[in-house]
Amino acid sequence: MTLKNDLLLRAARGEKTERTPVWLMRQAGRILAEYRAVREKAGSFISLATTPELAAEVTIQPVDILGVDAAIIFSDILVIPEAMGLPYEMIEKRGPWFPNPVQTQADVDRLKVSDAETDLGYVLEAIRITKRDLNNRVPLIGFAGAPWTIFAYMIEGSGSKTFSKAKRMLYTDPQLSHTLLQKITDSTIAYLKGQITAGADLIQIFDSWAGILSPEQYRTFSLPYLKQICAAIQEVPKTVFAKDAWFARAEIAQLECDTIGLDWTMNPAESRQLVGLNKTLQGNLDPCVLYADYQTIEKEVKNMLKAFGPQRHIANLGHGVYPDTDPDKVRCFIETVKAYSH
Repeated sequence: MTLKNDLLLRAARGEKTERTPVWLMRQAGRILAEYRAVREKAGSFISLATTPELAAEVTIQPVDILGVDAAIIFSDILVIPEAMGLPYEMIEKRGPWFPNPVQTQADVDRLKVSDAETDLGYVLEAIRITKRDLNNRVPLIGFAGAPWTIFAYMIEGSGSKTFSKAKRMLYTDPQLSHTLLQKITDSTIAYLKGQITAGADLIQIFDSWAGILSPEQYRTFSLPYLKQICAAIQEVPKTVFAKDAWFARAEIAQLECDTIGLDWTMNPAESRQLVGLNKTLQGNLDPCVLYADYQTIEKEVKNMLKAFGPQRHIANLGHGVYPDTDPDKVRCFIETVKAYSH
């Protein structure tokens, strides 16, 4: 079946588009009252993410309510450690927490390479339901966390400003680190392939904690594993978003990916120069712009669109939309992209 709106896929492949496609990271979330209602019905974040019908419902909400050009499956990057045998909890206002973080080689040995269909079937089912209910209106994005980012949580046991426990492991036991990173990578490749089989039209890899590594450590403990994933996934376009890794843009450009996500610290013109002409760039409005008045939002969005140019750009924020953002301001962002980029 042909998609009614395939702007995102065409932009990712470098084909000509009538206007710039637009979507937002964390678009299905607390900014929408409709999401909060479904979340309440589910009882918790994790039960919402693991109930396919409800996950599909909140995935589609931003398409209906905000008019974005793509849906992104409602899930969490930390489903992978759970599927490997390391369960987590989501603590309200604090974020993810692993009761038994990885500390020793024996802990790594106990973990398995997860099977997409048996261990993560609920995500694949949510993708199948979403595809059916979207009825080819817009593409559906699947995603996973980058191995380094997943590793960081599995060792640290929770979010952190420094991830010093995770980084300490890279220095003190590189062999354990590489063994665990490889297990995460193998699980992630199988998971993304499962998502594509279930109907994902494009996949994004989130390296949320890329920027806390030195360039040398990023080269050793992140890029080789991103390279494996990008090489293994050939069926759909791929986006790599490495937050704060401004130092690695030229190297990320060497990966077999189609789109590179930029945060708001990365200048579009400089990024284009580093990346070259054969990749699409995604981003990169500062999410805090959406706290401003409508006039300021319009001005900032237009400046962003001018900086990227009309082709090979997917408009997005430089990180996820903040939960206390007014949905009307988000709508202003989306509508400005649509109107201005014609």
